[in-house]
Amino acid sequence: IKSVAKRTNVSTATVGRILDTISYGRPKLGETISIDEFKGNASMEKYQCILVDPKKHKVLDILPDRKRANLAKYFYSIPKDERYRVKFFCCDMWQPYVDLARIYFPNAAIVIDKYHFIRQVSWAIEKVRKRLQKTMPANLRKYYKRSRSLILHRYTTLKDDDKQRCDLMLLYNDDLRLAHYLKERFFEICQNPKYSEQRTDFFDWIKMAESSGLEEFQTVAKTYRTWSKEILNAFKYSHITNGPTEGFNNKIKVLKRTSYGIRKFQRLRTRIFLVTN
Repeated sequence: IKSVAKRTNVSTATVGRILDTISYGRPKLGETISIDEFKGNASMEKYQCILVDPKKHKVLDILPDRKRANLAKYFYSIPKDERYRVKFFCCDMWQPYVDLARIYFPNAAIVIDKYHFIRQVSWAIEKVRKRLQKTMPANLRKYYKRSRSLILHRYTTLKDDDKQRCDLMLLYNDDLRLAHYLKERFFEICQNPKYSEQRTDFFDWIKMAESSGLEEFQTVAKTYRTWSKEILNAFKYSHITNGPTEGFNNKIKVLKRTSYGIRKFQRLRTRIFLVTN
């Protein structure tokens, strides 16, 4: 706003008032929509929601909060024939999003973004590592903490020297070795291009995790059973992700940082449309 005010030789307050006269309507929904929240801190609400068409890489709308009642009211206001044309609804693992999608977008396949369920496995092996570190001597504990990336990275992508170091780390404990195998096996499933094999291997992995004796992976298995339909949709429709939405969220973070925060929601919404579309 300051740069615009300087170029036009008016005050920043004048630029702000003119900005508040701009209003963006909601474009029609396409076949695919994705929803996510971001930390906007606007109009006394900590989180705002962003609706995106991930195929066209276009922001559809910015909503003032993520309260279930307000989201339901918003989706209800969209014409039924427009909502019923949506084929894919992409979101993270937040139950209200899924519940609302089933009600207002009944013809859409609900797809959980891959990042949000894959990271559950990475978190699980990290918890195993941290649990084991508590039983290690101080010098060994520091080494495992500094070298944790060797365990987290895909084993096949490591250099030969790093593979040897990783092998030595895994020799320390059976739990860590099993956790690493479960992690590697799940990533293999995610990269398999054949959905029929992915579906079978996915449920086999859940059974393996449940019988592993590792509480950290048993928790993941329970989560995966709960969200199995939506996760399998992510495998089946692998081209549908929240990637474009996360990209817009990064742009919003930059906008907030350069603006030192935007307190008015309508002004925040307008500026997001200006910098994204």
